Amino acid sequence: MDTTTPTQATRTDHNIWVGLSYDDPRAARTWLRRLGFVDGILVEDPDGHVQHSEMLWPEGGRVMVSSRGKADDTFVAGAGRATVYVVCDDPSAVWARAEALGATVVRPMEDTDYGSRGFSIDDAEGNSWSFGTYAG
Repeated sequence: MDTTTPTQATRTDHNIWVGLSYDDPRAARTWLRRLGFVDGILVEDPDGHVQHSEMLWPEGGRVMVSSRGKADDTFVAGAGRATVYVVCDDPSAVWARAEALGATVVRPMEDTDYGSRGFSIDDAEGNSWSFGTYAG
């Protein structure tokens, strides 16, 4: 068990970007938009593959979404291989949007013993998305 204590304060001007590959990245972007993400950059190649795109979470952070079939496979992952956690102030609002989408529920809305409120759903390609108030 790691019992070390961080000696440096966590920076808030940098964050981690999750990169996900989809067979249908445009559908993934639409799904994320309906959950509350906001459109960021969208770069396509001449064949229409999404080389790079970003979906911004209004409370901070972003998700990179790309085509699984693109020529540069540097950031390409297999289908349904990701687990993503999104910190949000109002998980009940995101839950309502997820219900309206008919999202596949992995873990229903719950209050945890460690002080978080949240839930987990799967996207159409099998990636797991958790939304909750726990910010570490």
